[in-house]
Amino acid sequence: MSISVGDVAPDFEAPTSQGGKLKLSGLRGKKVVLYFYPKAFTPGCTVETQRFAEITPLLDQKGVQVVGISVDNANTQHKFAESCHANFPLVDDETKGISKSYGVLGMMGLAKRVTFFLDENGKVVDLVDAMRPAAHLDRTRERFLA
Repeated sequence: MSISVGDVAPDFEAPTSQGGKLKLSGLRGKKVVLYFYPKAFTPGCTVETQRFAEITPLLDQKGVQVVGISVDNANTQHKFAESCHANFPLVDDETKGISKSYGVLGMMGLAKRVTFFLDENGKVVDLVDAMRPAAHLDRTRERFLA
């Protein structure tokens, strides 16, 4: 199953780097940047998460919530969030159920680098499927900070 523009994003509830659980439908009323990344502490994922952390205060001002997801467990996500100064939740998808429901689980059992942009009703209005982290950040800036 793969998610496309126009689809309602599959709901999920999972542990996060911030403790507790995040339920995607609990973010209704906000625009959401939902980015999947392969693995915490790898070079590309570290750069991507650090860059999202840098622009999160600007996105907060626009009512946009950033959420990162990988197949790492909550403890790893917590350590990764601290190392990247991520001031937004990183979601534990250790069971790989979220990645599967979004159609982004790769052959190696890791999430592909895909970002979904959701409107206030949870509908996918745009997405980026690219290996380079810069493509995801550039599109985020274009959509919300231009």
